Formats: sequence, C-alpha cells, structure tokens
Amino acid sequence: MLRQLRRHGFERSILAVGYQGDVIHSHFGERSAGLQLAYAFESRPLGTGGALRNAADLVQSESVLVTNGDSYTDVDLTGLVSFYRDTNADACVVLAPADGRVDCGSVLLDGSDNITSFVEKRGLSGPAHLNAGIYMLSARLLHDIPAGTQVSLEQQLLPEWLREGKRVKGFISPSRCVDIGTPERYQSAQHLLANAELMACDLQHENQL
Repeated sequence: MLRQLRRHGFERSILAVGYQGDVIHSHFGERSAGLQLAYAFESRPLGTGGALRNAADLVQSESVLVTNGDSYTDVDLTGLVSFYRDTNADACVVLAPADGRVDCGSVLLDGSDNITSFVEKRGLSGPAHLNAGIYMLSARLLHDIPAGTQVSLEQQLLPEWLREGKRVKGFISPSRCVDIGTPERYQSAQHLLANAELMACDLQHENQL
C-alpha cells in the first residue's frame, strides 16, 4: 500500500496505529517506500472515525486520502484525487465490484455518481457496489469529529454526512477489493498482491524507458 501511494505521487503518510503500534513504528520507522511517515497512536480503540480524529492534527493539507490498512484495491489514486477536486465533493468513496459478496458494506448511487445510501454487511436485491475502504475527505470533516470518541466512519459518519447534505460522491473502480479478514482470504491475498506488485514494477519500468 505504501508503494502504491508513492507510485501515485504521494510523499507523506500518517499511520493510525493502536494494538502493537510500537512494533509497526519500529518496523517502518520515519520513512519507508519513499514516503515520510508520521504516527497517530491510540491508547484505546477509537473506531475508524475516532482514529481519523486522533490523526487529524497531523494532517498538513486541506484534503486527505484515507485507506483501510487491511485491504487493497488497485485503484487509480491519481484519478480519484482529480475526481474529488473536479466534483467539488466533501467526500469521495472508492467503489469496487460487489462480486456477490454480502459480508461488506454496499453503496447505492444515482445517475450522477452521488451516493444515496450505505448498507453495511447486508444483502441487497438491487445492483450495488462494494465500499473499498478508500476515501478522499476534506480535512475539516476530520476536525468536526468529536475528539476521544469511539465512532465508525462507515456506519455512523458517512450516513450522517449524507443526512446533513454533504456532497458524498462514489468513484467506481473496476478492480476488486482484496481483504485479509479471514485466513483463507489472507492466503489468497498473498498471490494476488504479489502479482499486482509485479505488474506495477513492469509498468514503472516501461514508463522509464
């Protein structure tokens, strides 16, 4: 994931860490994969939204790319940033093919790529997309989250932003979301991500020729 960020021109990443955060810090240090690294440590679990608020003071830009640390989607991050800016959105959610899965959050869109609803881990009768756990957010949204509060980005904040009339857009990616939520998926991810790295290295080499 760090190498993916660097390939798309990112220079700095904030790692929101809790359990064994010191081990992660010891492994990666202050720089890895060409990225400057900063760390936001949690003394207790804060949920995905609370973790973002905990890291908000380390953000140095007006917008921020947020990614889950336990899944990978080979998405065009450069295109995502451009889409976010061009649509003047408050938030953008990367959407991946659902592939029949019902154990992840689903997202419904209208004809203008506006997200109309979030359905977390339930089956839907109509067409839907999978929330890939990758977001472009206005940094001010992070500071609006109550500090020190355990809150979910997916289940609480995103639906609340919709109800408040925030501009929440969906950025559709054709690439599947690879997660490591079960031992079987973790094993499968080793092969998929190894192939993704090889393809990325080959593409980078071709661009340098």
